[in-house]
Amino acid sequence: MSDFIATPQDIPVVLLAGGRSSRMGANKAFALLAGESLIARIASKIGQRQLKPIALNADADWPDAMGMRLIPDRIPGKLGPLAGVLAALQDAQLHHPEASHIATIPIDTPFFPSDLVARLAHVIHGPDEIAIAASLGQDHPVFGLWPVSATADLELWISSDDKRRVRDFLARHKVQRVEFLPVETAIGPLDPFFNINTPADLAEAETWLAALEDMP
Repeated sequence: MSDFIATPQDIPVVLLAGGRSSRMGANKAFALLAGESLIARIASKIGQRQLKPIALNADADWPDAMGMRLIPDRIPGKLGPLAGVLAALQDAQLHHPEASHIATIPIDTPFFPSDLVARLAHVIHGPDEIAIAASLGQDHPVFGLWPVSATADLELWISSDDKRRVRDFLARHKVQRVEFLPVETAIGPLDPFFNINTPADLAEAETWLAALEDMP
């Protein structure tokens, strides 16, 4: 039995905001949900768990990092979410050399479980393992713990694999999955990884938020 322990408070958290937001028609990080931007809502949620100070993976010309350190992709071309993960891992090597893993959370999923990082860390038994979230039979690898030891392999894979499918990279490593249950509300079960890509999604999120606030 390994004596390796991944402590949530020692894992740097990086918000992923490097997408194009093309279906939203504007930068969805600043879309308002109940009067609060998505990025502010998620950063506040992480802070409430007393996790390690967060950084933001976003374009170098990002208008407002809200006090977070900005980590742009080092590989140009918006090559997908794992380019953001790579930037976060490379940043950890510089700023958190003691960290075995980093955590990533996208800015478009406001209902993610508040115990996400703790539950992912609980299933990590070695410094080279990846842990990802899942719900309703679907993986959500952008909600993950990524080992710093995988940095070089991820950089090589992004530069050499034309398809850059996340599941293909995961297949190269030992991966632990944590299943999160839907949240039961008065209007039905809410997938905690409901994400906002369009104005219609944002309107639906308002409905879900109201249902959550009405819960006892």
